[in-house]
Amino acid sequence: MLKKSTSCAFAAGIAIALGLGLAPAAMAETTTPTSTAASVTAGAPQLDALRAELPADWADRVADARARFGLDATTWADQTRSVIDGSDYQCATTPVNAWLTGQLAGIDRPTMQAIDQLAGFDLATYDALIFGAQDKRNTFGYDGSYTNELNRTMDGLKKFWDFDGSDIQLIPMHGDTYRSIDRMVRVYTGVYGLDADSAREIAEYVQALIFSQPGLRQGDNPYFTFNAFAFDPAPEDVEQFPGLTKRIIMGDGVMAGLRGIGLQDKAAPLGVLAHEYGHQVQYANNLFESPLTGPEATRRTELMADAYGTYYLVHSRGGALNAARTLDVAASFYNVGDCAFTNDGHHGTPNQRLKSSTFGASVVDAASNQGHKLGALAFDAKFEAVLPEIVAPDAH
Repeated sequence: MLKKSTSCAFAAGIAIALGLGLAPAAMAETTTPTSTAASVTAGAPQLDALRAELPADWADRVADARARFGLDATTWADQTRSVIDGSDYQCATTPVNAWLTGQLAGIDRPTMQAIDQLAGFDLATYDALIFGAQDKRNTFGYDGSYTNELNRTMDGLKKFWDFDGSDIQLIPMHGDTYRSIDRMVRVYTGVYGLDADSAREIAEYVQALIFSQPGLRQGDNPYFTFNAFAFDPAPEDVEQFPGLTKRIIMGDGVMAGLRGIGLQDKAAPLGVLAHEYGHQVQYANNLFESPLTGPEATRRTELMADAYGTYYLVHSRGGALNAARTLDVAASFYNVGDCAFTNDGHHGTPNQRLKSSTFGASVVDAASNQGHKLGALAFDAKFEAVLPEIVAPDAH
């Protein structure tokens, strides 16, 4: 079934195995934790008491929400059984995965597990997706340094592709969600259906857990916002959350991660945005439909979005990037490739993602008229023709 959210392969499926009406977006409340959790364990009395208060179908509610909003497509998972033979491909952990793992060094594992049991790691995502709003004052990146480039690129993408994207909003995802009890509560009540009192009690405890670990930086550890994704709401989503629109969410952790592996040029995050807008192109043109199923179906749409994104960024009427900056874009796609061959969220190996990005640039280079731009469907026809070559086994 087509999910309404399609996510780039940025996610927290790393060294720690975790099973993971619109209100004003600008709540600034900072609440001092009411409890401490410096040595919390999965069997701590307070955690056990909170878990006992949760609805009997809590795990189903968490899973259903992730499926409804497409968050399952963002997770990396280690799979041992394969429907796409992993031995046929060159695939290894990439620098960005290792970098993110390093961000959790020294952080107490039982604390992380307790946060996860209370669905704490998804709060910033839902806060941005459901309750965020486009505003000229929105900033992108921990220091706001990506704000101008991302907003300018978003405007360019809307003008470049041949469909009406005026209703697509670019929304930031910040870790400050965890510094506001009210914002945490509205996710627990709005998404998971908890009553206000239970939601507040759990939110205060989750905040205390996060604040107990200096390395989590009161929610500003990149782990909390290491994601970027496109979203096209279903009618029932808009009915429940009036004002919800087509969106692209950009997490601060993504930008920090790309910078952390040495991609200092701002072109790399622009590549992420252009990729996610590629998914909006797919929504608009019904390009998610194909004979492929499972991991291969997801791989196709993700690789296509890589190609769409690079085509825009290289084109003279788009981002007009030079060769050096294009390399940073290609590197950003390579670094979020994954080896989860049996996972329905498989996005393509690092090599496949690099090939797709390179293909997108080659379409521009090969054009006899450099000022001519292809429409979405014309570009898709070229991509579909080379897809078998892009995904051909490359281990031998």
